[in-house]
Amino acid sequence: MIQPRPVDPSTAAHERVYRALRTRIMHGEIDPGASLTLRGIGNDYQVSMTPAREAIRRLVAEGALSLSTSGRVSTPALSNDRIEELATLRAMLEPELASRALPRAHFALIDRLEAINHGVSQMISRHDAAGYIRMNLEFHRTLYLRAQAPAMLAMTETVWLQLGPTMRALYGRLNRTEPPYHHKLILSALKAGDEPGLRLAVRTDATQGLRMLKA
Repeated sequence: MIQPRPVDPSTAAHERVYRALRTRIMHGEIDPGASLTLRGIGNDYQVSMTPAREAIRRLVAEGALSLSTSGRVSTPALSNDRIEELATLRAMLEPELASRALPRAHFALIDRLEAINHGVSQMISRHDAAGYIRMNLEFHRTLYLRAQAPAMLAMTETVWLQLGPTMRALYGRLNRTEPPYHHKLILSALKAGDEPGLRLAVRTDATQGLRMLKA
């Protein structure tokens, strides 16, 4: 009988910190340009410096955190050019994912998306920016999972990760009072099997708000 390999405690700790911090950044729970320290991360997650350092290293590699020449670690405050670049990536990737998901968009999926969109409305009524971003991404991810294109979805999630803090700033600027209008168009296109309409609704939903952030 093959015995399972013991888990390295430091590896388990760094993975836990990485995933938790990654989720916080993606959901806009940390402001753009906010500084992070190894000591602060270690205290927040009750780990030593080593797993905190490894988690930061991975997040810097993904573009979720920036590392200055002085060693300062922070969430990126994106330039207009960077916002435009990431918006362009969303415009390329997300309509393709939605298009690939369309043949598998059965009634159960549409019902699930409508329920998530109701959750988006609840977060807006509570003025919960991080909750809104989380539910909004869940709406898109739930659809894109049906595309069965894991590499493309992973690339999309990396873009979401880099945009997380900026999305928080966008939420404050938009001052939403109802769910994104283009979610309704996405749902209508799914019900009708309208691929061109779906691609347009997804592209507009993914990029319109971001481009409002440009000065």
